[in-house]
Amino acid sequence: MSWEENVRKVVPYTPGEQPKIKNIIKLNTNENPYPPAPAVAAALKEMDVDDFRKYPDPTCSRLVDAIADFYKVDKSKVFVGVGSDDVLAMAFLTFFNSDKPVLFPDITYSFYDVWAKLFGIPFEQLPLKDDFTIEPSDYYRENGGIVIANPNAPTGIEMDANALEEIIKRNSDVVVIVDEAYVDFGGKSVLPLIDKYDNLLVVQTFSKSRSMAGMRIGYAFGCEKLIKYLSDVKFSFNSYTMNKPSLELGALAIEDEEYFNETRDKIIATRERVKPLLKELGFEFADSKTNFIFAKHSEKSGKEIFTALRERGIIVRRWDAPRISEYLRISIGTDEEMDKLIAALKEILER
Repeated sequence: MSWEENVRKVVPYTPGEQPKIKNIIKLNTNENPYPPAPAVAAALKEMDVDDFRKYPDPTCSRLVDAIADFYKVDKSKVFVGVGSDDVLAMAFLTFFNSDKPVLFPDITYSFYDVWAKLFGIPFEQLPLKDDFTIEPSDYYRENGGIVIANPNAPTGIEMDANALEEIIKRNSDVVVIVDEAYVDFGGKSVLPLIDKYDNLLVVQTFSKSRSMAGMRIGYAFGCEKLIKYLSDVKFSFNSYTMNKPSLELGALAIEDEEYFNETRDKIIATRERVKPLLKELGFEFADSKTNFIFAKHSEKSGKEIFTALRERGIIVRRWDAPRISEYLRISIGTDEEMDKLIAALKEILER
């Protein structure tokens, strides 16, 4: 017998490429093209490195209080973690402890099935309709939990708020997780529903709209009991998940609402300007409510366009997966970056 027989073997999630090449236009991982709030840079320069020899606050009170104040919820309804990936993983571990399958779409954030396999959670991936929208009635059946990204990734499509609430209401005996990583770019949050449904967990992140993907800050909202159960699992796993800089800089970022609105609005404006330009070039896509556009060309293959863009120093995201292999997920960069993308696409498509 070999020790390898007892190894937990999994196929890991494949993150978006973080290239070491200089002078590229990076439109592949939905990072914010603008820097964090000015107070973040100022505080970073003044940090006392001697503080780093001490453990951070396990309750994360500075950050939790700032999030609670911004969203006007009680701090007992807020949970924070090392990026929304950490928050979601803890939620899977905490709430999906049944022999019934957890349900989520077949085309969605590809970490969901990885966590399910890692934790031994039964799951079922329900096919999206041909237009990549969710059929709500698919989720009106017995299950061990539900996860819905809204707006969805990688499609960028937002689900109707009333339809989403109906799913939450019809599944009161399990936890429904709504992953709102992209909600700030035009979506409608279900956060107000946490006081109406005690089975709802709403997850958000600093990585997209707050320009802090590198700091790894995620958070969740739910009723007090739900958050307590989640915290109990976190403290059974690692009491000190959030580092001191993340706690302080995250709080400063969320306190600057004016800067948040300014940069968020710029990204939305750029996205809306680019949509008709892509359509003129022959691209097809659903109406995105995120900081990316999920598009395919009517004639040229996704792989060919992806490769040609890379040769020109522009990196977008593509999956070799059923139903979506012809699509490119294009993150919204600055106006200058998007103009260069459009110019490159014109050149590629004219060949």
